[in-house]
Amino acid sequence: MYTARGKIEQTDLLEEYLPLVRRQALSMQVRLPASIELDDLIQAGTVGLLEAMGRFDSTQGASFATFASQRIRGAMLDELRSRDWLPRSVRRNARAVDEAVRRLEQRLGRSAEEHEIAIELDIGLDEYRQLLNDTNSGHLLPFEALMDEGIEPGIEDATLDTPYHQLIDEQKRQQLVEGIEALPEREKLLMALYYQEELNLKEIGVVLGVTESRVCQLHSQAVSRLRARLAEQEE
Repeated sequence: MYTARGKIEQTDLLEEYLPLVRRQALSMQVRLPASIELDDLIQAGTVGLLEAMGRFDSTQGASFATFASQRIRGAMLDELRSRDWLPRSVRRNARAVDEAVRRLEQRLGRSAEEHEIAIELDIGLDEYRQLLNDTNSGHLLPFEALMDEGIEPGIEDATLDTPYHQLIDEQKRQQLVEGIEALPEREKLLMALYYQEELNLKEIGVVLGVTESRVCQLHSQAVSRLRARLAEQEE
């Protein structure tokens, strides 16, 4: 499988790892808007697999399976980010919610209630909930994307895979874990069901005893809380 210089041979690997691409695409698709086609994810993942084949070096210590899995997933996330499927007005509203949550929770010293956020935005509760529904599609990315790292250490640039960057990466993950722990109980459960148990929105609604639309609202609100917390810690 390897050359004398530790580079991986590509013979038969594409066929061997294509099922992994499909599995990752299926896992990701159930947590995305219906407008995202499975074939698009598979195509992006296949490009990531080919890149992994060209870049893998066994002398770096990681297994090809691990390296390929990360690169496949990274390529799919890159594809999703490039779509930019939300209108500017929706992105603007999402930022407004993030800022409102951030201001309120700094001022209150606790998780803000929905009606409090609506008042802070100077809109009605129903309008606020509709705004959450509208912005939720922009949040439906896998767990790690919440950190908005921009680059995955050890994949795009091996020079970033240093103790310093590993420490920064671990700090971000710890901050995110702490942020999730600070969420209201129902939102914390929702995040666990969605990102750990990988249930879709309809299935989560059954567990929580609410509509799928309500799950969307709660998910969007939870992500806004997390974004606000992470932004505050970066100051």
